[in-house]
Amino acid sequence: MISETGQDWKIAALMIFIYVHFLFYKKGDKMVKNSEYYMKKALIEAYKAFNSNEVPVGAVIVKDGKIIAKSFNLKDSKNSVTKHAELIAIEKVSKKINNWRLSDCTMYVTLQPCPMCASAINQARLFKIVYGASANSVESSEIFNKIFSDSNTIIEKDVLSEDCSLILKKFFSNIR
Repeated sequence: MISETGQDWKIAALMIFIYVHFLFYKKGDKMVKNSEYYMKKALIEAYKAFNSNEVPVGAVIVKDGKIIAKSFNLKDSKNSVTKHAELIAIEKVSKKINNWRLSDCTMYVTLQPCPMCASAINQARLFKIVYGASANSVESSEIFNKIFSDSNTIIEKDVLSEDCSLILKKFFSNIR
């Protein structure tokens, strides 16, 4: 885990990279890829956003145990309200598989999706969504829950939530 006390964030990003690639879960000689493994991959994307002065949210989409899309927020650098990590990842996968229906895919995202992204995820019919940090707003969480109330999408929450929250706290403390 990363401490908040004055660490250089580029060094911290390198630590996460090493942690993900060398301290992953093993069972015999096979690597076990679980929700924490993929969330660490999403955290790497969030660090890319952090280092680009974007709100540090990262997302990866997995199909058949393989990452088929990675993304991070580009809202400010692209001057577009739709350049959230989740939407970029969905667009990449849809182009790659030539289909907007992603019912055999799982998305891992470092922050609970906003209502716009949650609606897109629901429309894309993702099999599962896994998120780290919960939304800061009660209203946003309520809308998220309402969007998925009649959905077949499986929701897994609070995966590496402390790490996912910490990078967001650090980002917003730097701009205040």
